[in-house]
This record gives sequence, C-alpha cells and structure tokens, in this order.
Amino acid sequence: MGFHPTARGFGWVVFEGPFRPIDWGLVSARKDKNATCLKRLDGLLVRFAPEVLVLEAYDRESSRRARRIARLGSSVRRAADARGVETVVYHRAQIREAFAETGAKTRREIAEAVARHLEAFRHRLPPPRKPWDSEDAREALFAAAAIVLTHQRQG
Repeated sequence: MGFHPTARGFGWVVFEGPFRPIDWGLVSARKDKNATCLKRLDGLLVRFAPEVLVLEAYDRESSRRARRIARLGSSVRRAADARGVETVVYHRAQIREAFAETGAKTRREIAEAVARHLEAFRHRLPPPRKPWDSEDAREALFAAAAIVLTHQRQG
C-alpha cells in the first residue's frame, strides 16, 4: 500500500501485485488534519491488511516537507507498526532512480510514466500544472503509486 500525504489530506493506492492496483483514493482533511488522516488510514489498514506500507521520506532533514507532514509521517509509521504492517521509506532520489529508464525525472514526468504503466490511472492524470495553480489533489494518487512501483522494483 502506498501513502502520500498532502497539505489537504492524502492519496493512497493498494496493489495486489506488480502493476495490479486493486483500490485507491484521496482523503480530504479540513480540521485537525493529522488526526483525520490517521483515523482514515487506520480504517484502510484494517480493510486491506497490507503487508507493507510504503512512504516517501518525510523527515525534515532529507525533504522539504512541512513540520505537520513530518509529524504525520512519524505517526503513520507508528499506526502501521501497531497493526503489524511493515513500513518502508524511500527518498525522492530513489524514486527518480526507479523511473530513470523511462526518462522521468520530475514529479510530473513520473506521474505520466505511472499513467502509461497503469491503465486504471490514465484518465485520472491531471493536466499539467500552471505556475500559478496549486497542486491538483489527484497528484497524490500518482505519487502513492510511484512509491509502490519503486518498492516493487527494489524487491
């Protein structure tokens, strides 16, 4: 299962095997975002009972994530541990390396590579972001899928 937190909630993807997503979604959190995200994640962990929860690095030293997201990342790991789910964390450089053979380097290029490889995601790819636009919430789906595909490639 891939998990990607955002400023507005998180995106998640559950895979049954390589290139076989079985379910995915976006969770929006308006108030008490971390508590809402953890509650929703716990429900997903109970529902799907994944073997592994895969995250992108969230610590403040290796990423430019906000403090709230860094705290959420730590809480997510504890929640997964409490459910007996292994967690694996990959850095952005590892994700880029996993997609290097496709020529994808940026988040957008990686999302496009994911869309090419996962038919179920093709029609969900948001249009390219304009400099004045905020990130489309659907980008979290692609980031969650990319981190799982990175993990599958490493495994």
